[in-house]
Amino acid sequence: MSERGSQNTYLLVPILLIAVLLSIAVIRGPSLVSLAGFGSAIIVAAPLVMATYALMAVAVAGRGTVDLAVGPLLAFINVSIVKLSDIGVVTSPLGVFLLALGIGVLYQVLFALVIIYVRVQPIIVALSGFLALSGINRVILPRPGGVAPDWMGSWGLGNTIFSPILLIVLLATGGWLLFQLTPFYRNLRMMGYDERAAYASGTRTNITRIGAHVISGIFVGLGAICYTALISSGDPTQGTTMTLTSVTALVLGGASLAGGRGGVTGALLGAVNLFLIGYGLATFNFGASQAFVTQLFYGLILVLSLLLALLVPIIGRHISFISPFAAFVVLGCVVVGIMLQISTAPHAAATTAATAAAAVPAAPSGDLLTRYLLLPAATPGGGEGGSSGLPALSPLQQIAFGAVGVLLLVTFTFRLAVAEARSARLGTFLYVFVSVLILLLFFVVAQESRAGEGGLISHLIGRAS
Repeated sequence: MSERGSQNTYLLVPILLIAVLLSIAVIRGPSLVSLAGFGSAIIVAAPLVMATYALMAVAVAGRGTVDLAVGPLLAFINVSIVKLSDIGVVTSPLGVFLLALGIGVLYQVLFALVIIYVRVQPIIVALSGFLALSGINRVILPRPGGVAPDWMGSWGLGNTIFSPILLIVLLATGGWLLFQLTPFYRNLRMMGYDERAAYASGTRTNITRIGAHVISGIFVGLGAICYTALISSGDPTQGTTMTLTSVTALVLGGASLAGGRGGVTGALLGAVNLFLIGYGLATFNFGASQAFVTQLFYGLILVLSLLLALLVPIIGRHISFISPFAAFVVLGCVVVGIMLQISTAPHAAATTAATAAAAVPAAPSGDLLTRYLLLPAATPGGGEGGSSGLPALSPLQQIAFGAVGVLLLVTFTFRLAVAEARSARLGTFLYVFVSVLILLLFFVVAQESRAGEGGLISHLIGRAS
């Protein structure tokens, strides 16, 4: 099995887990399947995703670099933003971004310099930073409070999917994917696997390590901005929780704490899995022990993830034929079907019963149609189906089925392109595929032209009459 296939095999665990957890979360809390539900999930998960990205950047560099101070550093940036905003020093978006990114990069550069030149073990430096920043946060803001800048209030509402927080996550993810195409990333992975061999091959290991910490500082700064927008205030107490969950998400995503292996896909899947665990546990009522139960599950998941990391290389020899992308597509279709079934079936039954009893329609504020966008809109004739007799699709159903179709098409096209690129000449199937696309294009153009001519003839007849 190739190196890339071995690395991708680690993605099967978080992909399978996210399918199971998302199904359970939808069954336990159907309100997740709505525009507001998805928007709130993005807002809540964004700080954890950014913190996991920050850990991933330094973990790939090797030496067992696990920045335990990622949580207190994120909280330090958070309380600094709130404190400086309260006194009117930093209030503009540009100032907040420069402050957050500057503090994150400055701390990480100092972290890297101590490791390189003082030659202290990274775990010692990380633990020292954790303790120091935890105390400094309490000095700056003794208890949760303060008010974030006014413009950040609307960012954390979570009443829509498309928000500045989603844009930050997409830009951070896309930036890392582009970074993976650079020689610097290859040097970073080489250094994580074997630093001496990388140095012997000409890699400037010190510069590469500092660059990895700079990237980590940027991700921490973005995570602090997302967290500040989420709570709209300052909280110096979240350092321990954020560190634990982000380390668990990193390991769950398949990254190696020894270095050399890790990617944005696994980190994102691991962070989403941790969010879904918290969401699912929140649907149960554990009373005063809710927080302790959540921490217990995080710890168990961390231990199981470490055990799976040891077993995956052995199991991967027997499941190397399973593509993580194919598994993602298949399980994604199953989960989408569960989401639509769970969200629409109860309301459909209630609508049928209400119609049979000739009950008065519910008020718009309590109508699930406006909340979930899951039921088809009624046609002028009073039915729910289209003129063809097929059931109409709601906006969310159209988006879901369209996304699944596009994902299948993109996966098929990508795999076809890779297979054809490895061959010396184009295969017969590709010629047939292109010919069918050309014929389909001609057919669509002919249909549109015929429809246009029909409308023109009707218009001329109308004028003549």
